[in-house]
Amino acid sequence: MTFTFRPVDPLNDARLLHSWVTHPKAAFWMMQDARLEDVERAYMEIAADDHHHALFGLRGGEPVFLMEKYDPAHRELVGLYEALPGDVGMHFLTPATDTPEHGFTRAVISAVMAHLFEDPAVERVVVEPDVRNTAVHALNAAVGFVPEREIDKPEKRALLSFCTRERFEKAVTA
Repeated sequence: MTFTFRPVDPLNDARLLHSWVTHPKAAFWMMQDARLEDVERAYMEIAADDHHHALFGLRGGEPVFLMEKYDPAHRELVGLYEALPGDVGMHFLTPATDTPEHGFTRAVISAVMAHLFEDPAVERVVVEPDVRNTAVHALNAAVGFVPEREIDKPEKRALLSFCTRERFEKAVTA
């Protein structure tokens, strides 16, 4: 599967984002009760933030997943671990569908990781999924993430995990 990326346009994309992030499948995104205005505001804040970016993954020009990348030295994980130069944080969301496609989510996380590692300054990707999100833990492991420890964030207990460029390349070529 081939994907391209484009920045989220908070005002024009808010309805689509709202339908994705409020769906029961997206419970770990923690926006279940968000109103359309809440989603607009959240993504306008991201768009204005030099340390946080939201992108759509596109297939055939249509948005098929959401990814966020952030600088963990400035967002999300400040004070929870020692960020190293070359670290980038990541979240991704595949929307609920009535017609699941085998291998789609694995292709998405692989594309997200490849996109992040296209930047030569990125040495390591950091994630902090909810400890209860076993499905994403399995996907993370499949692309080379290694859990380090559980951490307490204000909104959840998270599994802090890391993936180096080398571990990603080894995982996807194995």
